[in-house]
Amino acid sequence: MADDSSRPGGFGHSGAPPVSPVRPLRIALVCDFFYPRIGGVENHIWSLANALLTLGHKVIVITHAYDSPDCPDHEFPVSLDIDDHEPELRNGGRLSGVRYFPGGLKVYYCPFLVMVDEVCLPTFTASYPLMRWIFIREGIQVVHSHQATSAMGNEAITYSAEMGLASVYTDHSLFGFHDLASVVLNRVLQVTMSTLGGAICVSNICKENYVQRTKVDPEIVHVIPNAIDCSKFTPDPTKRGKNRIKVVIVSRLVFRKGVDLMVGIIPRICEAFPNVDFIIGGDGSKRFKLDDMVERERLRDRVEFLGFVPHKSVRDVLVRGHIFLNCSLTESFCIAILEAASAGLPVVATNVGGVPEILPPDMIDLADPNVDDMVRSLSDAIRNKVDRSDPHEYHRTVKAMYSWDKVASETVNVYLSVMSKPRLSFLQRLDRYKSVGPIAGYVVWILAVTQHLVALLIEFLQPRRKIDVISEKEKKS
Repeated sequence: MADDSSRPGGFGHSGAPPVSPVRPLRIALVCDFFYPRIGGVENHIWSLANALLTLGHKVIVITHAYDSPDCPDHEFPVSLDIDDHEPELRNGGRLSGVRYFPGGLKVYYCPFLVMVDEVCLPTFTASYPLMRWIFIREGIQVVHSHQATSAMGNEAITYSAEMGLASVYTDHSLFGFHDLASVVLNRVLQVTMSTLGGAICVSNICKENYVQRTKVDPEIVHVIPNAIDCSKFTPDPTKRGKNRIKVVIVSRLVFRKGVDLMVGIIPRICEAFPNVDFIIGGDGSKRFKLDDMVERERLRDRVEFLGFVPHKSVRDVLVRGHIFLNCSLTESFCIAILEAASAGLPVVATNVGGVPEILPPDMIDLADPNVDDMVRSLSDAIRNKVDRSDPHEYHRTVKAMYSWDKVASETVNVYLSVMSKPRLSFLQRLDRYKSVGPIAGYVVWILAVTQHLVALLIEFLQPRRKIDVISEKEKKS
């Protein structure tokens, strides 16, 4: 198992990446969240897919159709020129059907009904005919779902069990146990994960949280940290000002990202250090709190607001700074910290979730998520690390610890482990579903029987033998 004990010091990926098998695998990554929407999950799927393609595997992504990216949450990968590849999106069009991205990635944008926050309406039957058709046509062997809140991802796990395919799930976030939304989500996950072949978590704390929420066997849960493309986050000390110290914050300005902490930290640091300024990149529902604080404390000349920063421009913001500040109240694995360290910045962060697992202690100062302790840690970093840290050494360290090639290789090992296990029969799956609970178990049992009958009906109406399977030549191309 790729857990913390296999990593030197507990940071980064295990030493030598496993050797990929000679015979390529055919993998479907399924999630509601993908480009043109931008975020940590979307970037993870994009980067993993391309790394798996580099290893020689056949990879497709299945998501839902997207409307024109007319808001800051929608962006395409840096490597994709939207004007050349998707010109209709610039004119209010819709991204649907089958699309090919640079590098050979094939994406199915399915016409499913979206409810809220780009999450499809969960039915566990209505999307089955199309997903089944895609799995058969592409000759899929492994269905890899992402993110707990993805309805498509949860449905794909149950569909893969129905079709006898290997199923893998990656958990990206930490969730609670007591609020209503978490209680409902956790119960849904207990159902969908009961037939899962293997799971991947991005940190050890994420694994603990996931196992407690879903009641899955810890033996099938693997820890594979996230990664970044370090070549896109190189340091450039010449971009830093010589007379003033810049503290950089790049984050969505929402409650979970610690905006209330920022409101308390910034005035005290500005008062204690007259030569320190702040650069804040990002936008969100709590931005007004920072604006009010800046006006109230008369810090308009000390705090620079950049608004929404496209991912391709994040590095240009980071290299202007001397220290990176992360105030998140909960994180399973913070990609922004990795990007900042790769760009050569010492990090000050809240000691929450999986943050302590990301970097060695000499590269990050951890503090309790309260204003006093954060001010103390940031003050220490300003005094002791600004002139003593080597940006290029930071970059080399991160590059040696994290890469998408290692993530892909370790993920392939999980695929092979799941594929080596026998698939569950229909009766075995029903037993798993009944174990969810004394009442809920029988409700799920009825739903599972209904789904099985729907699968039999679809097989009768659209026999597998009549589906045009893509040839090996097409798969390789």
